[in-house]
Amino acid sequence: MTTQLPRPDTLSPAALAALQARFGEQLSTAQAVLDAHGRDESRQESALPHAVLFALSEADVVDALRLAGEYRFPVVPFAVGSSLEGQVVPVRGGLSLDVSGMNAVLDVQPGGFQATVQPGVTYPELNRQLRARGLFFPVDPGAEASLGGMASTNASGTAAVRYGTTRDNVLELRVALASGEVIRVGSKARKTSAGYDLKHLFIGAEGTLGVITELTVKLWPLPAHLVVLRAHFESVGAAAECAVGIMGAALQPERLELIDEHQIHAVNVHKGTDFPEAPTLWIELASPSRTALDEALQLCRELVTDAGGQGLHAAHSAEERARLWEARHHAYYALTALHPGHVNLTTDLCAPLHHLPALVDFTRREADRAGLHASLVGHVGDGNFHVLLHAPPDDTATWEKIRAVYDAMITETLARGGTCSGEHGVGLHKRAYLAREHADTLDLMRGLKQLLDPRGLLNPGKILP
Repeated sequence: MTTQLPRPDTLSPAALAALQARFGEQLSTAQAVLDAHGRDESRQESALPHAVLFALSEADVVDALRLAGEYRFPVVPFAVGSSLEGQVVPVRGGLSLDVSGMNAVLDVQPGGFQATVQPGVTYPELNRQLRARGLFFPVDPGAEASLGGMASTNASGTAAVRYGTTRDNVLELRVALASGEVIRVGSKARKTSAGYDLKHLFIGAEGTLGVITELTVKLWPLPAHLVVLRAHFESVGAAAECAVGIMGAALQPERLELIDEHQIHAVNVHKGTDFPEAPTLWIELASPSRTALDEALQLCRELVTDAGGQGLHAAHSAEERARLWEARHHAYYALTALHPGHVNLTTDLCAPLHHLPALVDFTRREADRAGLHASLVGHVGDGNFHVLLHAPPDDTATWEKIRAVYDAMITETLARGGTCSGEHGVGLHKRAYLAREHADTLDLMRGLKQLLDPRGLLNPGKILP
């Protein structure tokens, strides 16, 4: 269901005049610009900011925060707007702080395997600039996400099973606090034991504690040899069981993805492909030598066959691998295109790997019992899977069923030691589940918010219930 949230009067004429005096044409109140900054990719809620500032420098961010403190208006950081849990929706109006124009790659140190970037740089653009140096940044959430936004939500994606999440690939941050003070957290060294780990406090904070103005990220060598193995299974549970077995065999896949039959059908329609419409695993393996890669591929084939995998197909060429991963990354957009006019609820869950097959089966059973069309995809090598549910916006009965299944699968995940979000974040949608998952530390989180943002001006209404 789509909800239009009311916009309180939180940007006074005096505040707007002060912003216009400082920023001139960088500030916009045009209706189309406000509309574009009033929702994220989930499109479940919308709320308009009073104004949008297109920041071009750290100084712009600092001055905007100082004016926010002086005139008491909210500030909501915004870049690409690809978040899925309502993180960039300005629920109290105020200023949408768009950092997409801060998009410079400031420094690349190939010998140090690191790059320093502004927050508006997208990860595909960074990788385009790195390819000639034989390096890449491995976190790939699929959308054309910005690195600042990825750090703010601790995004991950298909390669997290091998390289970890954004949190694992950020060395250092510059962060502008609500007071306008800029701090440096972390270190450009690959490891540090100096003091409290403040860097990780801001990663995943969704702009509620500060605004990221610069990041130094880890880089990795491009793999020398790659292959993708594709196989389909009778059920999503069987495919998930196979994924657990592959991880137990120490093959260290670059990617290990599960897509169910509904997503495969949508991809076939959307992309004109002809993948078998059954639960499918896509397994990417890498090695510095062709011989070692062939040995790993043979072992992987045996594991998949023993687990009931059928239709094994190996993609060796860069072009064929790219087509496979393009189809995977477009799965969400393919399914939404298949149901025009529907509103989508997409969520992610993450659990200890040994519980994944049972949770995937549980989710499918609950959706089928409710008569819902639910599709599943998963970064199953690290226990993370996504569920996409959809219905017409005015179909109240179906939305009640969707909410019930949504609650049941998160409740089951938490009962098995999992988390309500592996990579999407909390935003607006999962605040109640955060309270369940971390009831013992919720007051501590509120204390940290109060310490760093005493007036509650930074992205209010998010994360904390």
